[in-house]
Amino acid sequence: MTDFSKILDKAKELENKMRESQEKIKRIKAEGFSGSNSVKVILNGDGEMEKIEIQNEILKEDKLIIEDLIVAAHNNARAQLKTKTSEEISKTTGGFGIPGFKWPL
Repeated sequence: MTDFSKILDKAKELENKMRESQEKIKRIKAEGFSGSNSVKVILNGDGEMEKIEIQNEILKEDKLIIEDLIVAAHNNARAQLKTKTSEEISKTTGGFGIPGFKWPL
C-alpha cells in the first residue's frame, strides 16, 4: 500500500508541474521568418498568430509570392513553437515521456 501512496504522490506532483508548465507555454512567443526576413510572424504559446510584419519592399511582389512567404513564415514560427514547447515539457517532466500521449502542435 505504501508504494501505491508514493505513486499517487508522484502523480500529483507531476500534475502540478504540468499545470505550471502549461502556464509557461502560454507565455511563449515564437517568431518565424521567410524571404530573407521580409515576412515575420509571431505566434503565442497556443499557436495563435499575434502579429505579422511585412517589409514594404516585398509588397511590390506578386500576390502569390507574398502569400507563399506568409505561409512559410507561419510554418517556421510553428516549428519554433513546437521546439520551445517540447523543451519546456522536457524540463517539467525531466525527460519522462508519457506513453501514448501526444502534445498539441
